[in-house]
Amino acid sequence: MAAFQIRKIQSIIVLIIVLIAILWLFKDNISKVSVFQKHTQQFDTIKEELKDITYLEKIDNFLIKEYSKEQLLLHTIEADTYYRYKNSPVKLLNIKLTQYDEIGQKKAVLTSNRAEIRKSGDIFFKDKINIQSKNGALHEINTESLIVLSNSGQIISNSEVAYLGENAIIHAQGMEMSNNDDTMSLVGDVIINQDSGAVIETVNLFVSHDDGEKIYKSTGKTFYNSNVESVEILTKSDLETLSDSELILKAIDSGIRDKIEFAGSQALDHDIPSYEKDLANREELIESLVELTKRKPDNKISADEGMILDMNENLMQLLGRVEVLNSSGSTMNSYNLIVDQSNGGEVYKSNHPTHYQTKVSDIRAKRVHYDAKTKNVELTGGVQGVYE
Repeated sequence: MAAFQIRKIQSIIVLIIVLIAILWLFKDNISKVSVFQKHTQQFDTIKEELKDITYLEKIDNFLIKEYSKEQLLLHTIEADTYYRYKNSPVKLLNIKLTQYDEIGQKKAVLTSNRAEIRKSGDIFFKDKINIQSKNGALHEINTESLIVLSNSGQIISNSEVAYLGENAIIHAQGMEMSNNDDTMSLVGDVIINQDSGAVIETVNLFVSHDDGEKIYKSTGKTFYNSNVESVEILTKSDLETLSDSELILKAIDSGIRDKIEFAGSQALDHDIPSYEKDLANREELIESLVELTKRKPDNKISADEGMILDMNENLMQLLGRVEVLNSSGSTMNSYNLIVDQSNGGEVYKSNHPTHYQTKVSDIRAKRVHYDAKTKNVELTGGVQGVYE
């Protein structure tokens, strides 16, 4: 039995030795097969990568002129480099497209880092795009794709657009531009982020740079959110000169009614107006008012019939019925409100009937002048008010 087990072990050892010998004899071939497979995979990968960059033709300093059937110059295309592919659109690097009218005058000049020419003849501009219109106005646009239609020369984009204004960046869902004048439409939902921090939300914005103007118009419902930093209107020493009655009214108008504590037996007497009562926490209330003037009030304005924004003059007209909601809780309803952002300020003006409400007052007047930074409001003409 022991001899049988010894022979079995010897057979296994011999088999292992034979397998090692076979592997040793054919190690080169096995290595070659492995290397071949690895090289094949690498080649397939490189081949796949090269598929996108292999071109049939390359031209540096490319220039072409296209004419109509009547031999009128339609446009010229210039590019640093031109690539033509077998089954892909023509690609152009650092392209400049110049369009011409029927008498040979320039209509629009478009430049971009890259572009493609499709089989239809339409030119797709990519990324950062500059458009110099017929009258010399410059439009700076960033978009995934802007198309110059071959049959009409019109300029459109169905992608999201970021338009660089004079003191704002405007985001829209697309754009359309006439190459015969300086007008452009930013279509869909539009958000205007002003350098001041204010935000305007509207739809279908019309852009006109004719004769040097910088006008942006919309007839859709418009929302304006201001972000003006309040100046400290009254210092602590200023507030200390005010009477209890004046401090109470200022605190109520500023939205901190809950900070007021009344003194004596008057505190619970509801027949006595708040501003006629004595303060129990005068010093604490003054400190709260000083802190409040350091905050950034946020005025929210809605306009039913759109707006006209003049970026040259820093003036905006909010059209139709307008509602202003202040962070302190006051509201103002008027019509055709002008927002004056000139000289770093923010003033709301209207010569139409105005209804101004706070927690302690209800006032109607024919005109309003409201400084959003100092929070001073002037209501004039036929003023009628009710006070708590």
